[in-house]
Amino acid sequence: MLRRLPYSVFSVVLDKLELKTKYSTYTYNPYHYCITILIERFVLWLSRNGLNGDVIAESCGGKEDMRLKKAFSKIYESGTNFVVSSIIQECLTSRELKVKGKSNNIAGLQLDDLIAYPRYKNILIKKGLCTPKKVFGSDIAVILEESKYDRDENNNIEGYGIKWLP
Repeated sequence: MLRRLPYSVFSVVLDKLELKTKYSTYTYNPYHYCITILIERFVLWLSRNGLNGDVIAESCGGKEDMRLKKAFSKIYESGTNFVVSSIIQECLTSRELKVKGKSNNIAGLQLDDLIAYPRYKNILIKKGLCTPKKVFGSDIAVILEESKYDRDENNNIEGYGIKWLP
């Protein structure tokens, strides 16, 4: 099923210790930084493919959900350092972030839950921060690498389907 379904994957991994060490005065919420990068990747993919899309996140709880929605609104209204607001507004179908809990059983969120940990572990392995082990998640990581990560015209995944921060 993971091979056959039509989807593209965008992963952002943030090394919070490196961020804190490298940018000691950095005050941006690390999770909001990640959503900014994810939205940039998604919007640029939509733009390259002449598509429109929507953004949905899994609920973390009241205050955090509200903060995430506020961060999304700011991105939608003002753009980012790399994508202007007009492109974001042209590509996204809603100015508001949808936040849904697990109990809503949203197919895209379920798929993301299935592939999230395997892709995270695989990225750590690629960075030399984790020892490879042959487990079920390894097969998922192979599927993502073969055909699901977004990539540039030269088939590079780094910076497109995978973004390592800071």
